[in-house]
Amino acid sequence: MKRPVIAITGPARGAFGPRSLVACAVWLYGGKPLQVRPGDPLRELRYDGVVVTGGHDIDPVLYAAEPEVQPKYDPERDALESAVIDDALARHLPLLGICRGAQLLNARRGGNLFQELKSHRKMTSNRWTVLPLKTLQVAPHSFVGRLLRTDRCRINSLHNQAIDRVGADLIVTGRDLDGIVQAIEDPGHPFLVGVQWHPEFLLLIRRQRRLFKALLAACKGRPPAEV
Repeated sequence: MKRPVIAITGPARGAFGPRSLVACAVWLYGGKPLQVRPGDPLRELRYDGVVVTGGHDIDPVLYAAEPEVQPKYDPERDALESAVIDDALARHLPLLGICRGAQLLNARRGGNLFQELKSHRKMTSNRWTVLPLKTLQVAPHSFVGRLLRTDRCRINSLHNQAIDRVGADLIVTGRDLDGIVQAIEDPGHPFLVGVQWHPEFLLLIRRQRRLFKALLAACKGRPPAEV
């Protein structure tokens, strides 16, 4: 069987580390990574699944809000990834959104974001870390819970913003100790998952690798029970 092609989106420059780690996970589980950047001829590309990676905050205009902070925006990347997500949704392709990718997926489904998180934190630190130092609480019987095979585990945190109102057909299946959304999914889709943390930096942890393994399984038409 041919390896499914997985589009890995990201900025025009930089982010070599996380994109390479995602590509390694895709290859490990039988996929063929396709790096997609702003300016690429999207209509000419062929792919069977999508990973939307992390990075800059998305422009609040995409969820009909006024800017509340002064972050860095990347309008070219916003446009590219919006188009890729819309295409994946229209064609029912497996999609994993990581951090910014989860937020943009939520926005494309009509949800919105908290533009800053410091004021929402009481039990957790607002500092960034690639280490799994924060606690994830997973909804029982959720798709993400079945993949992680736990209702509580450690995750990392590299984000300024997070999901507020959840988009159409998405449900929250993971939160941190402050109740901030950490995982969303569409239970009516074969594989439509967004995670606020960065599993590509945690590939030495088996449960984190299962997110990528399940994505590839969905691309190959295999049920999650086999992951």
